[in-house]
Amino acid sequence: MSTPVIIAAGTAIVLGIVGGLLTEIGPWYRNLKRPKLNPPDWLFGPAWTIILGLAAWSAVTAWNAASNSGERTLVVGLFAANALFHLLWSPLFFKLKRPDWALVEVAFLWGSLVAMALLLPGISVAAAWMIAPYLAWVTFAAWLNWQIVRLNPRPR
Repeated sequence: MSTPVIIAAGTAIVLGIVGGLLTEIGPWYRNLKRPKLNPPDWLFGPAWTIILGLAAWSAVTAWNAASNSGERTLVVGLFAANALFHLLWSPLFFKLKRPDWALVEVAFLWGSLVAMALLLPGISVAAAWMIAPYLAWVTFAAWLNWQIVRLNPRPR
């Protein structure tokens, strides 16, 4: 197994495990008013597993397609920024119980995915398409986050 595969797969596994550990479905979350389109809790694990698996595959595909060190640096930068923003959302929302802060943060996560969608096609169109489900899911998740903030105003 090549080093890029090990790094990409390891990163996806760590993101999935850490995200899962930071996601507490307890009384606070259960008592939030949520929109009718909120998926059932059991769906998030499989969805993130598929999405992070595709992101790892995308990273390896882009790395292998990169024609020079500048393109490889771009690939690493895009995926590293995305991993950081991915990791920040759950502790803001679930640990700190601040959906409003998570809503601000999700804009950065979404932006990192838009950057991938715009910049990866120059390296690998296939890698860019593998990010499409992630972008779609985060777009939906951002809407859910916004609805939760709207439906659950913080006391002043």
